[in-house]
Amino acid sequence: MDKEQILTNTRQFVKETLTAEASGHDWWHIVRVAKTALTIAREEKANLFICEMAALLHDMADSKLFDEKKSLAEVRNFLSQQGLSQEQIAEITSIMTGISYKGGHNSADLSLEGKVVQDADRLDAIGAIGIARTFAYSGNKGRLIHDPSMKPREHLTLEDYRKGEDTAIMHFYEKLLKLKDLMNTAEGKRLAQGRHRFMQTYLE
Repeated sequence: MDKEQILTNTRQFVKETLTAEASGHDWWHIVRVAKTALTIAREEKANLFICEMAALLHDMADSKLFDEKKSLAEVRNFLSQQGLSQEQIAEITSIMTGISYKGGHNSADLSLEGKVVQDADRLDAIGAIGIARTFAYSGNKGRLIHDPSMKPREHLTLEDYRKGEDTAIMHFYEKLLKLKDLMNTAEGKRLAQGRHRFMQTYLE
């Protein structure tokens, strides 16, 4: 199995799909998450190939963007064509479906590699880049930047979280400011500190 060729093919597969995605889940988000995942994976002694593959593919079946069931089937087919084993395919797709925040309702039991990719994805949701992505996503979905009369919601159901009755600023309090304390790995926790402070300064 030529891992470098598989990674090259996977980058092309994802890039073709997400290049024009304007919700903050574009190809360059994938590039950043994959790079961060490798940084964390080296510190945590995780499987670099699985981490990079899962990071590259992590949004390819995101229910915010696609029909999750159909897209997962397409990803499995792609991975099978690349010659990956059924065990590797199951590992990568379980990370894809297990790392999403989903309003705090996703309680998947993640492998070390899953924890690495989840931390990398969450790190791209906070700090300066996280602020930019929040506004890109909110604009893409037709949400307001801020309405002082609307207050952050507690104990959200997944339906409440996804139906869009919020503002960009509410999203910081409902999700992004919580991510620092939800990091899995020591390196993820370290990297989250400065990004969290940046968001707090911005909101003030």
